[in-house]
Amino acid sequence: MKLSELAKLTGATVEGATDDVEIVGAAGLDEAGEGQVTFLANPRYTPRVNTTRASAVYLSEEAKTDREIAVLRVKDPYLAYTRALRIFNPEAELEPFIHPSAVIDPTARIAARVAIGARSVIGRNVFIGDDVCIHPNVTVYNDVTIGRGSVIHSGVALRERTVIGERVIIHNNTVIGCDGFGYAKDEEKRWLKIPQSGRVVIEDDVEIGAATTIDRASVGESRIGRGSKIDNLVQIGHSCTVGEDTLLCAQVGLAGSSHIGNRVILAGQAGVAGHLTIGDDVVLTAKSATSHDIPAGKVISGIPAFDNKDWLRSTAAFRRLGEMQRTLRDLERRIKPLIDADER
Repeated sequence: MKLSELAKLTGATVEGATDDVEIVGAAGLDEAGEGQVTFLANPRYTPRVNTTRASAVYLSEEAKTDREIAVLRVKDPYLAYTRALRIFNPEAELEPFIHPSAVIDPTARIAARVAIGARSVIGRNVFIGDDVCIHPNVTVYNDVTIGRGSVIHSGVALRERTVIGERVIIHNNTVIGCDGFGYAKDEEKRWLKIPQSGRVVIEDDVEIGAATTIDRASVGESRIGRGSKIDNLVQIGHSCTVGEDTLLCAQVGLAGSSHIGNRVILAGQAGVAGHLTIGDDVVLTAKSATSHDIPAGKVISGIPAFDNKDWLRSTAAFRRLGEMQRTLRDLERRIKPLIDADER
């Protein structure tokens, strides 16, 4: 692909190129070679532009370089680079087939353009739309719906009544729709299991990482909003709702009936107690945990979590506690004679 064509496809303007070079791929600053395009998003890596072997580089509108290299000028270099990666690494075309070892209930409705891998099991009254790819060793329970263009990787279990939207990607060994963690204590103080009769709904364009679990509700539903992305090893309790375009990073835990807004970012190992509401555009930083509602737009840190700016000041003060203790002792020594004299 010519540089000029790549620029057009990724919304860039070409600067400094003496000829329309051929671009065959995209890679990072250190890894890129001749014929590849790279990018600079973080100014701290600016010196690497002088050493990269790439044929062209995406730069922001304000970034500068003294090196003679073809520049693709864009507003967001990382976004443009991502689009270039997608151009050079297109998704494989689906090849419809059903492996003879797959077990499919006769009541299941399977579209014509579907791939179902070896030893996968499809239960009663399941619906699978066109262009769905189900890899080997997937278990689809009864009454599940899988929308057009979704990809279900090996080891996934889709429990009863789960609804999967269109273009959803679910990675290996994830369980969607398992029983919620619900029990009532009886007269003898023994735990009585609460029937989990609800379902999980995954809306369109959601991606769910490996070994994540999303519990179904005891009644009603647990729901993941359109375009949200969930990392590996995330636990989402029963009756939770997650808004649109939200990111849940690795090892996030949501207790039951948590309600997460749109465009929220819960960083790694963040935790949310049950029956809480997290507003739109909230950021809960890594290893933070909250036991109270968080209004929209806040950046929250710590355990228990509070405003990120206050948390940063608090952690800065914590590092100086030893120095502050020595200062207080020195002040005590200096003030004590004055106090003793006053008492006499």
